[in-house]
Amino acid sequence: MAFQSSSDNDDVLGEINITPLVDVMLVLLVAFIVTAPLLTNAMHVNLPKTVATGAADQKKTVTVSVDAGGHLYIDKRPTDIGQIGVEMAALKAANADASVNLQADEGVPYGTVAKVMAAVGHAGITRLSVLTEGQQ
Repeated sequence: MAFQSSSDNDDVLGEINITPLVDVMLVLLVAFIVTAPLLTNAMHVNLPKTVATGAADQKKTVTVSVDAGGHLYIDKRPTDIGQIGVEMAALKAANADASVNLQADEGVPYGTVAKVMAAVGHAGITRLSVLTEGQQ
């Protein structure tokens, strides 16, 4: 019997098979694509207080206030959510460049603030500033 010596077939493989590497990378890519939208919805964030970004423009502005009890005021006059839309539409008709400052107590539920913002937006006023208290 004749045995082949190892010196006859000493060719070095100069190629690397990358097919398994590509397969693994595609599986990881699919896994990240599937899980990425789930991660953004799973975060629970407590919003911080803001640092003042600048003084609000006081000319031609109307201030809408919401106190801790959820009572609404337009320039210190009591009103309700239905009346805000009417008054904002009248403001927009009188002054196309009108702006609104929204001042809400920190204890007011976000839903109330969102309703006020929606009423201002539906009236066509695009310049809405949310007033905050600066950090100490």
